[in-house]
Amino acid sequence: MELSAVRAAIAEAASAVVLPAAAKLTCTGYTPDAVTEPHFFCGEYSVEFDRAMNRGLDTAELTCRVLVGLADDESAQRLLDAMLAGSGPGSLKAAIEAARGGPGEYALGGLAHDLHVMRVQGYRWYEHQGAQYIGAELIIKILGEG
Repeated sequence: MELSAVRAAIAEAASAVVLPAAAKLTCTGYTPDAVTEPHFFCGEYSVEFDRAMNRGLDTAELTCRVLVGLADDESAQRLLDAMLAGSGPGSLKAAIEAARGGPGEYALGGLAHDLHVMRVQGYRWYEHQGAQYIGAELIIKILGEG
């Protein structure tokens, strides 16, 4: 499993969210130097090797972040809440899990066996390159060949 390609595909899947009004989500498969908010990016990850014999399966846990600007605290948090919802047009979980593929297909266009957005955590203020954002982390479990 090539994690840089997996992260890029997850960012592409996340870009399918539909946000209200003039908001457009920018997405990157890496931690950017600077963000154009609202912004989703794939950050750090951990990998557990050899979950099946002969390098048959690895599992990765990917931490992604979504950051929203603070023009207005309340509206920023409403926008963030919409992206953190379990379903709906603005749901990052729904957009990312749509890339799982159909029955019998691999996820992310063949880059992984499967993936699952497991949880949201760290709903708080974040500083990124000296700017403050409201944000949260999404934890994604990815299964793929070793």
